[in-house]
Amino acid sequence: MNNSVYYFLFDSVVNTYLIKHCSLHPPTSAQIGLVVHSACNYFAPVEFPAVVDLALRVNKLGKSSVTYEIGVFERGQEEVKAVGEFVHVFVDRESRRPGAFGMSEELKRGLQKLSAAEAKL
Repeated sequence: MNNSVYYFLFDSVVNTYLIKHCSLHPPTSAQIGLVVHSACNYFAPVEFPAVVDLALRVNKLGKSSVTYEIGVFERGQEEVKAVGEFVHVFVDRESRRPGAFGMSEELKRGLQKLSAAEAKL
Protein backbone atom coordinates (compact mmCIF):
# COMPACT_ATOMS: atom_id res chain seq x y z
CA MET A 1 0.00 0.00 0.00
CA ASN A 2 1.42 3.38 -0.99
CA ASN A 3 2.33 5.72 1.89
CA SER A 4 -0.17 8.34 0.74
CA VAL A 5 -3.00 5.83 1.22
CA TYR A 6 -2.27 5.64 4.96
CA TYR A 7 -2.90 9.39 5.29
CA PHE A 8 -6.11 9.10 3.27
CA LEU A 9 -7.26 6.37 5.68
CA PHE A 10 -6.32 8.46 8.74
CA ASP A 11 -8.30 11.43 7.45
CA SER A 12 -11.25 9.20 6.56
CA VAL A 13 -11.51 7.38 9.91
CA VAL A 14 -11.17 10.59 11.93
CA ASN A 15 -13.72 12.53 9.90
CA THR A 16 -16.17 9.64 9.79
CA TYR A 17 -16.04 9.49 13.59
CA LEU A 18 -16.52 13.26 13.90
CA ILE A 19 -19.55 13.17 11.61
CA LYS A 20 -21.20 10.10 13.16
CA HIS A 21 -20.39 10.63 16.85
CA CYS A 22 -19.67 14.34 17.36
CA SER A 23 -22.43 15.89 15.21
CA LEU A 24 -19.89 17.58 12.94
CA HIS A 25 -21.31 18.58 9.55
CA PRO A 26 -18.32 19.86 7.56
CA PRO A 27 -20.26 21.97 5.01
CA THR A 28 -22.23 23.91 7.66
CA SER A 29 -20.75 23.46 11.16
CA ALA A 30 -19.70 26.68 12.92
CA GLN A 31 -16.40 25.02 13.83
CA ILE A 32 -14.12 23.12 11.50
CA GLY A 33 -11.03 21.03 12.18
CA LEU A 34 -7.75 22.08 10.59
CA VAL A 35 -4.99 19.49 10.39
CA VAL A 36 -1.87 21.06 11.89
CA HIS A 37 0.27 17.92 12.18
CA SER A 38 0.33 14.38 10.82
CA ALA A 39 2.89 11.59 11.03
CA CYS A 40 3.15 7.87 10.48
CA ASN A 41 5.49 5.16 11.77
CA TYR A 42 5.59 2.08 9.57
CA PHE A 43 6.38 -1.31 11.10
CA ALA A 44 5.46 -3.80 8.39
CA PRO A 45 4.07 -3.55 4.86
CA VAL A 46 0.44 -4.02 3.91
CA GLU A 47 0.22 -5.55 0.45
CA PHE A 48 -2.59 -6.06 -2.03
CA PRO A 49 -5.09 -7.70 -1.68
CA ALA A 50 -5.01 -7.37 2.12
CA VAL A 51 -7.98 -5.81 3.90
CA VAL A 52 -7.13 -3.36 6.68
CA ASP A 53 -8.83 -2.53 9.96
CA LEU A 54 -8.22 0.79 11.70
CA ALA A 55 -8.25 1.55 15.42
CA LEU A 56 -8.79 5.14 16.55
CA ARG A 57 -8.17 6.76 19.91
CA VAL A 58 -7.54 10.22 21.35
CA ASN A 59 -4.18 10.65 23.07
CA LYS A 60 -4.61 14.31 24.04
CA LEU A 61 -7.69 16.50 24.22
CA GLY A 62 -7.04 20.20 24.69
CA LYS A 63 -9.24 23.29 24.72
CA SER A 64 -9.35 23.56 20.93
CA SER A 65 -7.06 20.76 19.75
CA VAL A 66 -7.10 16.99 19.69
CA THR A 67 -4.31 14.47 19.02
CA TYR A 68 -5.50 11.21 17.50
CA GLU A 69 -3.64 7.91 17.21
CA ILE A 70 -4.62 5.53 14.44
CA GLY A 71 -3.47 1.92 14.28
CA VAL A 72 -3.43 0.09 10.95
CA PHE A 73 -3.93 -3.67 11.13
CA GLU A 74 -4.21 -6.33 8.49
CA ARG A 75 -7.53 -8.07 9.02
CA GLY A 76 -7.10 -11.23 11.07
CA GLN A 77 -3.69 -10.24 12.47
CA GLU A 78 -2.86 -8.67 15.83
CA GLU A 79 0.44 -7.10 14.76
CA VAL A 80 0.12 -3.36 14.07
CA LYS A 81 1.43 -2.50 10.60
CA ALA A 82 1.58 1.28 11.07
CA VAL A 83 0.65 3.90 13.65
CA GLY A 84 -0.39 7.36 12.62
CA GLU A 85 -0.74 10.60 14.53
CA PHE A 86 -3.12 13.31 13.41
CA VAL A 87 -3.73 16.66 15.14
CA HIS A 88 -6.79 18.83 14.57
CA VAL A 89 -7.27 22.36 15.85
CA PHE A 90 -10.94 23.32 15.85
CA VAL A 91 -11.48 26.86 14.65
CA ASP A 92 -14.31 29.20 13.76
CA ARG A 93 -15.31 28.58 10.15
CA GLU A 94 -15.16 32.28 9.20
CA SER A 95 -12.17 33.62 11.14
CA ARG A 96 -10.11 30.41 11.02
CA ARG A 97 -9.12 31.13 14.63
CA PRO A 98 -9.86 29.06 17.76
CA GLY A 99 -12.88 30.32 19.69
CA ALA A 100 -12.52 31.84 23.15
CA PHE A 101 -14.14 28.77 24.70
CA GLY A 102 -12.42 26.19 22.50
CA MET A 103 -14.26 23.39 20.78
CA SER A 104 -17.98 22.87 21.29
CA GLU A 105 -19.12 20.75 24.24
CA GLU A 106 -20.80 18.25 21.92
CA LEU A 107 -17.58 17.78 20.00
CA LYS A 108 -15.54 17.45 23.20
CA ARG A 109 -17.98 14.87 24.66
CA GLY A 110 -17.75 12.74 21.54
CA LEU A 111 -13.96 12.88 21.53
CA GLN A 112 -13.70 12.04 25.24
CA LYS A 113 -15.22 8.64 24.42
CA LEU A 114 -12.04 7.87 22.48
CA SER A 115 -9.60 8.97 25.18
CA ALA A 116 -6.54 6.75 25.55
CA ALA A 117 -7.67 5.88 29.08
CA GLU A 118 -10.85 4.34 27.66
CA ALA A 119 -9.84 3.12 24.18
CA LYS A 120 -7.53 0.20 23.54
CA LEU A 121 -5.21 0.27 20.54
